[in-house]
Amino acid sequence: MTGFARAEGALGAWTWAVEARSVNGRNLETRFRGPPGFDALDRAAREGSQARFQRGQVTIGVTAKQADAAGQISVNIAQLERYLSAGQPYVATGLAEKPRLDGLLALKGVLESAEEGEDAEAKAAIEQAMAASLAVALDGLKAARGEEGRALTPVLTGLVDRIEALVASAEKEAAVQPAALKDKLAKRMAELLGDNVSEEKILQEAAALALRADVREELDRLAGHIASARTLLTGDGAVGRKLDFLTQEFMRESNTLCSKSGSTALTAIGLDLKATVDQFREQVQNVE
Repeated sequence: MTGFARAEGALGAWTWAVEARSVNGRNLETRFRGPPGFDALDRAAREGSQARFQRGQVTIGVTAKQADAAGQISVNIAQLERYLSAGQPYVATGLAEKPRLDGLLALKGVLESAEEGEDAEAKAAIEQAMAASLAVALDGLKAARGEEGRALTPVLTGLVDRIEALVASAEKEAAVQPAALKDKLAKRMAELLGDNVSEEKILQEAAALALRADVREELDRLAGHIASARTLLTGDGAVGRKLDFLTQEFMRESNTLCSKSGSTALTAIGLDLKATVDQFREQVQNVE
């Protein structure tokens, strides 16, 4: 879900640049920073992000400047006189000192720049043009994220292939597990009871152990998850959250497989499976 895009624009005396970037995130989070006085851009940025993305931390910045703005400063006399009138009683009673010019000029609304006195209709047109550039940048970011997703597809498919191969190995190992348990149990019971143990007793105990160690259910579920992962990876639309959930299910079955294992070989396969699922999980964080 990483990507970067930039768009630039100009209208009248104004020029601006929009930068949009994103990093991985479980849910969608949009952050915006724009030039003062163009408050509607914040809404345009957030709505544009929500319309294009499902996940990730998206940061959008707009920088703008007006040509020849330097020196185009005027004093709002009416606002200045309102401040003087409000403070006069305090000066008269000695509660406050006479105001200094630098202090008065720092008060809000006393100094006006060219953009503050700009025609409302012209400003709205500039803001609309900035919003259009913002949309272009977001489209570029979406394209960049799409390229990353397409590059990740063979990586994720390869990991699913690896998971499938490990499940196949686990099935073969699980198939011989009952016989191995029987032999192991027979040796152990012979050590404890000598020759007095019957074949029937060994079979009963081995069957009980095999039932508790049966991993057929886990292997079937893993096979189903593999099929679901392949469907998601070949489909369209946002699949990141679904793959996130599927990864949790992969790990759950892998843990159960290890806990039920009755042989070192099956345990080794289970551990390898968990490591591969974890690699799959890391890559899924990059998927929209």
